[in-house]
Amino acid sequence: MSVRKKIRSLDDYFVELNGRQDRGVYFYRINGYSEEIRAFIKKYYDAARRGGAVIEGKIPNPDEKNLAYYSEIMGMDFRMDPGFFTAGLRKWLPRMNESQRQSVAVSIYDSLISLQKAGKTENMLKNAYIKFMCWLYYRFERVVNRLGGEQVPKILYEGTVSNYELLLISILSRAGCDVILLQYGGDQGYQRLDPGSALSDDLKLDGMGAFPPGFCLKKLREELEEEADQERLYGVRPAVRNCTNAWIKGNGLGDIRESISARGNDPRFFYNCFLRIRGAEDRLSYAGELFRLQQELKSARRRLVIVNGEIPRPAPEEIAGIRRGNYTRKDQMIRDLAANIRYPASAELQKLMNQAFVDTLLAEVKKEDGSLNRLTGRAVYLLCWLKRYLSGLFSGWKLPEIGCFVHMGGCRNENEAMFLRFLARLPVDVLVLCPDLEGSCCLEDPLLYEIRYSESLPLERYPEEDSQVRMGTAAYHAERDLDTLMYQDSGMYRNRQYGKANVISLQTMYEEIKILWDQELKYRPGFSTADGAVNIPVIFAKVSGVKDGAVGPYWASVKELASAEDTLVIRGAPYIPEAAPNPMKAFSAEFLKNGKLQRNKIKNHPNYPYGILREEMQDFMLDKLQILIDRKLIRGMGENGMEYLAAAQVLNLPKEIVRMIQKFDFTRKNPKLIYINASERILSAEDSILTAFLNLAGFDILFFVPTGYQSVEKYFSERYMEEHQIGEYKYDLQVPDIRGLSSNGTRSTWRDKIFKRGN
Repeated sequence: MSVRKKIRSLDDYFVELNGRQDRGVYFYRINGYSEEIRAFIKKYYDAARRGGAVIEGKIPNPDEKNLAYYSEIMGMDFRMDPGFFTAGLRKWLPRMNESQRQSVAVSIYDSLISLQKAGKTENMLKNAYIKFMCWLYYRFERVVNRLGGEQVPKILYEGTVSNYELLLISILSRAGCDVILLQYGGDQGYQRLDPGSALSDDLKLDGMGAFPPGFCLKKLREELEEEADQERLYGVRPAVRNCTNAWIKGNGLGDIRESISARGNDPRFFYNCFLRIRGAEDRLSYAGELFRLQQELKSARRRLVIVNGEIPRPAPEEIAGIRRGNYTRKDQMIRDLAANIRYPASAELQKLMNQAFVDTLLAEVKKEDGSLNRLTGRAVYLLCWLKRYLSGLFSGWKLPEIGCFVHMGGCRNENEAMFLRFLARLPVDVLVLCPDLEGSCCLEDPLLYEIRYSESLPLERYPEEDSQVRMGTAAYHAERDLDTLMYQDSGMYRNRQYGKANVISLQTMYEEIKILWDQELKYRPGFSTADGAVNIPVIFAKVSGVKDGAVGPYWASVKELASAEDTLVIRGAPYIPEAAPNPMKAFSAEFLKNGKLQRNKIKNHPNYPYGILREEMQDFMLDKLQILIDRKLIRGMGENGMEYLAAAQVLNLPKEIVRMIQKFDFTRKNPKLIYINASERILSAEDSILTAFLNLAGFDILFFVPTGYQSVEKYFSERYMEEHQIGEYKYDLQVPDIRGLSSNGTRSTWRDKIFKRGN
């Protein structure tokens, strides 16, 4: 018979029999939950599954077949005698040894005696005995065969135990089994059967609370099966593992400089650093310190890879080099893609890379939205980048060497962040530099150590050569700080502070045009700045008819608008005739592919006319041309090749318009176009392309059409220009020299000019 003992810790359950106090066994009820208990139950469940019994729900009562078989083998005799029980076990469970039989027989006798004292009749005792024997045979045969061994057999019961189930489990406990009762609903049901806890102990630990909803052995079993499946993904584990950041002193770049030998000497680990530095400790010396860092790393013969900005995306040929198939399960995908990791020069490094790959993807699985295709795409990116930087980081690698990967500017997307998390689990120092505090970095990881400085420094590239080291003076940085105070969220703006702009077309009353026309953009409704771009409200409208039929005041109102700075006035259609020579038409086919501008080809073409403009203005113009094509604002785009004409026309703008665009400061007054069409001519397709492009580029555009006829709209694929009907239609008007008119709309005479009348 075994003696029930109290545990000192949950680990006592897993100590071998001879290592326990007085060779005792443990029988506890668990009525509460904590993470410690969860971990214990998983471990205990695995032990009971391997060398004991797990009971989920009730132990089924013997059925007719079970009882018939028992009667055939054992007969129906019964006697309250341990010797009778021993003889019965010898016949019923012949694989038990004599010591096991003695323990179980005596334990059965004790339980039946307790029933007898409780007033049970002999027939009841006989029925209980037969039930116990059937349960031992059909549910616990392998348990009783393990009694007395060094590995104590374990029973795990889930649910509210019944009286006879408790008696049987107590029989097995006294015979030498460990027992755990999992009682999610509390201890009240058990206390009715064993009020004094004579048969078992109630487990009491700090931090215990209620079991979470849905907690059960079935879920734990699924977790264990998943863990087993995941373990198979790793294959042979590496002999060493990462010790990341545990050794650092928080010195930032000083920790990266730390020699490998000074970091630690435990042969079970490699000592690497995973660090992000936001801001600059000293703006005056920051660039120079980075330059010296890479010199020192190279002098120490450490492998170094530096990436500026976004990690270049894998090229098609890199992606094609990754062997992959069609997957239906994530574990299948991970196992198959991991086969792409090959490094014959070092079997240990290959094991490390395989382990880091599996760890990284399993972490992604927990975060993913369930899309297997998306996860596969990220895994392919990771493998492409690993192959790209493999030689730079690990060529000739051997322990305890540590390479260094520097990412200048922070992670722009989750693909980059996942790659850096992967590298941080390899023999590599991963250093992320974000000197501009206004920049963002989406990298998150429990291993990541971050240092944040208060000073900000816009530095886009790592200074790898001395010619790239640029150090601002104290006065220079003071001026930049003053700029930040004056021009950030203050409504004041530096000259050409922004290089990008988005257009918002205003819907106005006709009378409002005069008020808004010569106003700075920042004072117009809808003006804002966000994400490094300006949202500029512009006027794009057609004015049809002549107010009150009065021609003189009509021309005078046009003159008033035309007097605004940077205003181009077109006095008749077409401005650009269809047959006008355009040298860019010959090249437009090679400038477009599947509706997308080939920007490098355009900019590198010998006939490209805008290479003299500011770089950001060139990009701005090409951005707007792409929007024009994407939105198919001109009829025939994507159908009859109108997009090629659009590309040719925008790349061959009149010089005066190009100069207006180059001069345009997105936070001040915008350039303007007044197009007067008093005839019956319809604008050319080139004119429609020009005006649609200039609208996207931020021009205010007004069409004055006294006839009310259709003009520019003919080639627009959508009605996005506002129209104002202001009065009577007039025909056959002669368009005067607008700027030469007097204030009443008549031609200025020499007397007007002398006496300055009409101004």
